[in-house]
Amino acid sequence: MDSSSVAHPVSTMQKHILIVDDEPAIRDMVAFALRKADYAPVHAGDAREAQAAIAERVPDLILLDWMLPGVSGLELARRWRREALTREIPIIMLTARGEENDRIGGFEAGVDDYVVKPFSARELLARVRAVLRRSREDDEDGSVQVGGLRMDGASHRVFAGEEPVHVGPTEYRLLHFFMTHPERVYTRTQLLDHVWGGNSYVEERTVDVHIRRLRRALEPVRLDGMVQTVRGAGYRFSTAT
Repeated sequence: MDSSSVAHPVSTMQKHILIVDDEPAIRDMVAFALRKADYAPVHAGDAREAQAAIAERVPDLILLDWMLPGVSGLELARRWRREALTREIPIIMLTARGEENDRIGGFEAGVDDYVVKPFSARELLARVRAVLRRSREDDEDGSVQVGGLRMDGASHRVFAGEEPVHVGPTEYRLLHFFMTHPERVYTRTQLLDHVWGGNSYVEERTVDVHIRRLRRALEPVRLDGMVQTVRGAGYRFSTAT
C-alpha cells in the first residue's frame, strides 16, 4: 500500500475514500483533489492492497478502477457486494470503458456511479459529493414496514420477518422510497429524481438494472412480487398481487 496515503493526519470527521487504481499517477491526482476537498484518501494498487486497506479501516466510499491486475474492478465490486463488511459501501467505478453496455455491466455488478476516463477533478468531486449525500440521507431515514418486509433505519438493514435481506446501498434507497410510497406508480424519470436526486449523469435504463437487482434480493424470501412493473407506465410497490 502507498505509504503516502497514511502520511497526512486527518480529522475523525473526514470521509475516508479508498482509491483502487494500478496507475500511481492517477491515484496521486485523485488523492490530491480529494485532500483539497477535505476528504481523507487511501491508496491501493490492486485487489490485495484494497482488501488490506478495508481490513484496517472500512472506507466511506470506494473509487474503483475497472482494469486492475489479477482481479478486475468489476469482479471486485461483485465480491464486495456479497460480503457483509463491504456490501453497503458506495462504489464509484473509474474506467475508460464508456459504452452503454459497459456502464450497465458496472451497475449490475453493484456500482453506484460511473466516471469515464479522462475525467476532471471537478466532475469526480461532484460525483463523490452526490453519492455521499445520498448515503447520509439514508442514514437519517426512519424505519418502515410494509406487509412482511421491514426496514430498520437505525441499523440500515432489511428484514423479511426475522430473516435478513441483503441489498446494496442503491437498492436500499430504492426500496425505502418504494416502501414509503406504496401503491403508486412511478416512471423511471420520477424514480431518478426521487432516489438518485435528479443526477443528470444517471440514465433511465439504470433504474431497470437496480429494479432487477432489488427483485433478486427479495426473491429468496418470496417478496420479489412486491416490486411490480406497470407496462407502459413504470413501477409500483404493492402487497397486492
